[in-house]
Amino acid sequence: MAKEREQWRSRVGFVFAAAGSAVGLGNIWRFPTAAGLNGGGAFVLVYLILIFVIGIPLMMVELTLGRRTKRSVIGAFKVLKQGSPWWLVGALGVISGFVILSFYSVIAGWCLAYVVSYATGQFSGLSPGGIEDQFLALVSNPVIPVLWHALFMAMTIGVVILGVAKGIERWSKILMPILLVLLVVLAVRSVTLEGASEGLYWLLRPDFTRLDFLTILGALGQVFFSLSLGMGAMLTYGSYLSKKENIPGSAAYIALTDVGIALLAGLIIIPAVFAFGLDPDTGPPLIFITLPAVFQSIPLGNFFGLMFFLLISIAALTSAISLLEVVVAWSIDELGWQRRRSTILSGLAIFLLGIPSSLSEGVWADFQIIGLNILSFADSLTANLLLPLGGLLTTIFVGWVWGAKKAVGELEESGDSFAFGGVWSVLVKYVMPLILIYILYTGLFPG
Repeated sequence: MAKEREQWRSRVGFVFAAAGSAVGLGNIWRFPTAAGLNGGGAFVLVYLILIFVIGIPLMMVELTLGRRTKRSVIGAFKVLKQGSPWWLVGALGVISGFVILSFYSVIAGWCLAYVVSYATGQFSGLSPGGIEDQFLALVSNPVIPVLWHALFMAMTIGVVILGVAKGIERWSKILMPILLVLLVVLAVRSVTLEGASEGLYWLLRPDFTRLDFLTILGALGQVFFSLSLGMGAMLTYGSYLSKKENIPGSAAYIALTDVGIALLAGLIIIPAVFAFGLDPDTGPPLIFITLPAVFQSIPLGNFFGLMFFLLISIAALTSAISLLEVVVAWSIDELGWQRRRSTILSGLAIFLLGIPSSLSEGVWADFQIIGLNILSFADSLTANLLLPLGGLLTTIFVGWVWGAKKAVGELEESGDSFAFGGVWSVLVKYVMPLILIYILYTGLFPG
């Protein structure tokens, strides 16, 4: 272990980077879509409960493992339990991050294409049908979306290759404030549209008749996806922390920022959809077809459309950086590669893996796995299986193998007493594993 491990230069830089990891397409694209498909306010309520019962405690678990070991996601398990197969849990995290970024980058590429389309006025004067035709022409093209996917991966590589402080931290400090400003401006515009109040009511009022197992599973998948849990991102970022960092406080701040931005995204999208009498249950087309139609119907719509897709692209980039860093940190620690080589080769491999996801929206659309195209299958596999499984095994490891008492000791290394150490230990050892086991089992064996 020749080289001293990089560290965050400031707490603000770390929190911005970690919040940037948590804030991505999971909030801006996936959260309103998931809410729309799962009954609005009932989904939001379950999501908020799971954030506090599972999200924040598990984020603390991952950050603690990273800081304690100063290693990547696989190395952390190797250090704490040498000679055991527990390192496979870390490998699961690397695989999850790898797969997620491969299809995530494809969707982010569509967002970049929309930024350019708005900037060049290509949506001006288009009818809703024309917008749908333009989207379908984009995603079904065998070449153009792959090029946008390549551009997005190149941007991600460009940040990660600079390192923790000069790349990830510096760019997070620039991108996150821009993202927050864009969110607030767009939310204010959306909730002041005539008829938006119906959308607010639909989003925030729990409809318990829609509350079923699928709602809970969807909310759990959303928690893992949006907080970057179970994929090694928070563990990797934790490995760059100093002992002075207060992990419980940082985890709470990151999670609350994530929740706030998810709700703001809902306030941007859902009221606008209701204001124009459109359907909030349409899934991903809500973002790429329905909303552009809304923008075309309001004053300065081209400007607001440009801002919205710029917002999504920035959010996607901050998350993609953390996903690539998981793979890069692993190859630096375990394979002994230099950061430059690791970043370029990892990014190239992820880009190649993402090509089938891109083609699955067009020329490979007929190729299905359990009734889903490649992109949808990769999304469902990671959000509903790999991430919760990774979270389950990580909590079991910390609670029972390494030991919750040792983990609490690490949490108090900053010099701050952790008043909820007993409650957190119970959550990690008993509550979280039982919830995750039940949800995973029911999801795999619904009969």
